[in-house]
Amino acid sequence: MNKEKITELGNELYLAMRANKTLQPLTEREPEITIEDAYHISRVMLDARLEGDGERVIGKKIGVTSSVVQEMLGVYQPDFGFLTDAMEYPNNASIKIDGNMIQPLAEAEIAFRLKADLIGPGITEADVLSASESIMPCFEIVDSRIDDWKVKIQDTVADNASCGVYVLGEDIAVNKETDFPALDVKVYKNGEFLSEGKGRAVQGNPLTAVAWLANTLGEFGIPLKAGETILSGSVVPMEKVKAGDEMHMELTGLGSATVRFV
Repeated sequence: MNKEKITELGNELYLAMRANKTLQPLTEREPEITIEDAYHISRVMLDARLEGDGERVIGKKIGVTSSVVQEMLGVYQPDFGFLTDAMEYPNNASIKIDGNMIQPLAEAEIAFRLKADLIGPGITEADVLSASESIMPCFEIVDSRIDDWKVKIQDTVADNASCGVYVLGEDIAVNKETDFPALDVKVYKNGEFLSEGKGRAVQGNPLTAVAWLANTLGEFGIPLKAGETILSGSVVPMEKVKAGDEMHMELTGLGSATVRFV
């Protein structure tokens, strides 16, 4: 795909995000689009946010890591994207949907805060553990600029991994004895139990997911940086949310996160 088309599609996605509207899937319009093309499109979209809106990158995300989410979207490999300061909300935040989001879905995740850079390729789970300062319960509210979530991997990568906003619970110091695959997450919607998942739902281990992200972005010369927040992917099915809903998650024995929609 030539540079002019990449720039055109990246700007189109940015304007769709700002106008709260959706677009026909890129993969239908440009059948030859590759994942590398999609990554470059996402950078155009991101640069518009950084240069035009004054946002700054404060982390990265991996998505579509669990089989249950892959089945829901029909996308069978992970995606990746960038987090900006405008996307982050504190625990117990109230987030406006109307005029702010298009077709939001809530995902319960385990987030990492780094104390050292991770620069792929060659990053291992042990490297991720050593570089992590803390973990946090997290809700990511994904939101696609593609019609009816009709996405292939190229569509979601181009759309900054369908990132909307995210909410972080309290920091929990990393313990080298933690059994990350066994970490338990319980999710409640409007006070009622909704779903439960284990850390192993994301590529067998959240540390594996973060290592994959470091190595994948390393192919493009992009590091995971000290101080950044890294979202490791949903451990439970995505859930549609609307104004009036409250989502609560428990990272069993460690912490919680809550978000309300207005």
